[in-house]
Amino acid sequence: ITLNTLEAVYGHQNLGLYTAALIQAGDILQPQLEEFGGPKHILVPVGVDQDPHIRLTRDIAAKFQEEHGFILPSATYHRFFRALNGETKMSKRDPMSVLTLNDSPELAEKKVKNIFTGGRATAEEQRKLGAETWKCVWFELMKFHFLEDDDLQTMYDDSLKGRILCGECKAKYLERLQGFLETHQERKKKMRAKAEKLLEACVGEAPSARAKARKKL
Repeated sequence: ITLNTLEAVYGHQNLGLYTAALIQAGDILQPQLEEFGGPKHILVPVGVDQDPHIRLTRDIAAKFQEEHGFILPSATYHRFFRALNGETKMSKRDPMSVLTLNDSPELAEKKVKNIFTGGRATAEEQRKLGAETWKCVWFELMKFHFLEDDDLQTMYDDSLKGRILCGECKAKYLERLQGFLETHQERKKKMRAKAEKLLEACVGEAPSARAKARKKL
C-alpha cells in the first residue's frame, strides 16, 4: 500500500490517520491468518463513515489473496444515534451527549431534559403548527428502544399535531427509560455477585489474583 493509495482513499491527512486505517485493516484480516484458523468469511458491522476503511481492507485482501488465501471481508452498515444535542453521533468524549446503561435514573432524567427536540419557539406556535418530530432525538430514542408501534404512532401524531408539548412528551415517556435502566442495573448487580463468587472459587484466596479478576469485572 503506497502513500498515493492512502491519499486517494482519505485525501491528504496526517500519518496517524493512515496508520490507524492500516491497523484496522490488520484487525479485520487477522482471523484469516493460518495461526487463527486460516481463510474464513468475515462480517464487520460499521457506520457508513467507516466505508473507506472497509474498501481499503478489501483491496489489501485482494492483493494478498494468492499468498494467504484471504476471502474479501464483508460489512453491514448501521445508523448510529445522534448525540443528545442532535449534532453528531453519540460519543463518550461528551458524557452529557450520550445515555449509558450505567446512568442512574436521576442522571438520565437530567440528560433527557436537555435533549434536542423538534419543538417550536413557543408553546403557542407548537400547539398551532405541531412539532418537527423528524428532528427529535427523543423520538428516535423511543423509536428504536422503548415504544411499541402503536405507542410510537400515538407519540408521533400527538407531537406532529400539537396535542402535546416537548416537555410533556418527555415526562410522559421518561418512566420507560428509567424503568429499563433500573431493571438492567439490578440484573447486572446480581450477575456481578455471581461472577465474583465464581472467580473466588477459581482463583482461591490469592489477593493479587482476586484484585486482577475484580478489575476485569
